[in-house]
Amino acid sequence: MSVLRSLGPVVPRTSIREALRAGFGALVGLGVTGLFVLSPQIDLKLGLYLIAPFGASSVLLFAVPNSPLAQPWSAAVGNLIAALVGVAVCMVVPDPVLRIALAVALTIVFTIMARAVHPPAGAVAMTAAMNPDTVEALGFWFAFSPVALGTLMLVALAAGYARLTGRHYPFRQFDDANIHGTADAVPSERLGLSEDELTEILERYRQSFNLGTEDLARLIGAAEAQAATHRTGPITATDMMSRDLVTVRPETPLADVAREFREHRFTSLPVVGKDGCYLGVIFQIHLIMRAGDDAARLKWRFPPAFRRLINADRNRPVEAQEIMTAKGPRATLTTPLAAFMPMLADGDVDAVPVLEYGRIVGIVTRTDLVAALARAGLRGS
Repeated sequence: MSVLRSLGPVVPRTSIREALRAGFGALVGLGVTGLFVLSPQIDLKLGLYLIAPFGASSVLLFAVPNSPLAQPWSAAVGNLIAALVGVAVCMVVPDPVLRIALAVALTIVFTIMARAVHPPAGAVAMTAAMNPDTVEALGFWFAFSPVALGTLMLVALAAGYARLTGRHYPFRQFDDANIHGTADAVPSERLGLSEDELTEILERYRQSFNLGTEDLARLIGAAEAQAATHRTGPITATDMMSRDLVTVRPETPLADVAREFREHRFTSLPVVGKDGCYLGVIFQIHLIMRAGDDAARLKWRFPPAFRRLINADRNRPVEAQEIMTAKGPRATLTTPLAAFMPMLADGDVDAVPVLEYGRIVGIVTRTDLVAALARAGLRGS
């Protein structure tokens, strides 16, 4: 039975949305490259044509952009080295079987030495070794066009597509600034381990081709949080959420919204429809930013503009729905404590709504999370 399981899929289940995101990215990347830069038809004069290994590169760039094998250096330099090696071997080795095997083997050696391992590079070397006529016509120019040019185009498109679809490419470095622009690591990565120690762990377990140090830090942090729930018992949204909610309607004037913030000292207010369905949330910062926009427009100092926003709002149709956000994380009654940590610690939200059949039944704030963690610590001590 274990043998049969080992033959089955080892990749975790992925949502249809993520599969479509990756597939559409490859469609955009190869489509734009084929339409505006490289032709599907072979061009032995300028080398401006698509090659099959670009399909393999697209799988990495758009489906697994966090992989070290998909990063710009690995993709661009790896494919370039492979093309140079493939052309050189093709020029000096007449036997087709030997030159194909030698080209791929040397590509593996040189890309590892250059820290530029990119699996499609093997296909690039093989493509050159299998096409002596192309090598004769283009020579080493084949390495620059189509290989280097096409790879750089795909990398640029992958970076733009990742930004548009909420992913990170190239992946974040261990010492990158956090979302607040400071040098501190995000809370989930504050492990007491240095980048060198994390790198040593990856090398010890021969995983340096599969994970970056920042991804490892995030995984360790998530594992520690999950392990804590095992020691203290499962804490879910039901155990820590605020239930007696103050909500506003989408048509509520901003003056009333500001009054609710001032009276209850909240940092967030859920917006609900007539049937109680959750529509979005207003964070206090949204109201302050709106006041700041008015201040800039009216050329007033900030405090007077903020007071004018509150007092005069009834005379102009500015409503809650105009500054609320419908985006952001959401939870259910059974969402575990560990899942809230990245939502509230690493994100730019102060509260996560808890929904049941589309209706808001509670809200978990950062204060709720801290209190739950404190209780968990007391239980575990």
